[in-house]
Amino acid sequence: MVQDVRPSGAPFKRLFFALSVSDAQRRAIAAWRRGLNLRSGKPVPTENFHVTLLFLGDVDAAQVPVICAAVDQLQRPQAPLRLQLDRLQVWQRASALVLEPEQAPATLRQWVYALQQAVLPLGIEEQTREYRPHLTLSRDFRAQLPEASEPPAFFLAARSFTLYESRKGRYWPLAEWPLAD
Repeated sequence: MVQDVRPSGAPFKRLFFALSVSDAQRRAIAAWRRGLNLRSGKPVPTENFHVTLLFLGDVDAAQVPVICAAVDQLQRPQAPLRLQLDRLQVWQRASALVLEPEQAPATLRQWVYALQQAVLPLGIEEQTREYRPHLTLSRDFRAQLPEASEPPAFFLAARSFTLYESRKGRYWPLAEWPLAD
């Protein structure tokens, strides 16, 4: 597997945990996005649609098995994580057009906190920003909020979550866990 290397020569990976989006949902979201007739930004490739749980950043490649072992020990939610992506927003600071929930479910927030606590002892930097679940539709978006002919209403019921590596604009799954034990 291709790895990036730090100036010290140690290989590293750019990692994040995310909820995957089914193929049918990807197609539905992509079709809805086409209806926005976007003239700004770079559309996120449909195969990269996901809802980030926790961004780990650049992590030594040797830590991947340790991260996976820490997550293996977590008690997972007893049911799929449910999320309604029902609001289109422009995140000005990030220059991103996103779908997000009007209300983030408490079970999702609790799960993200559990993941944060699991990787904290491994030297992974703690997130300083409040968790905001979202699915990015377009990056480098520098326009006003587009009008949609139909409001977004995408219901996700995630039965698993994945540790991904981000490499050259593609997301590679490294490990996957079911959400219900």
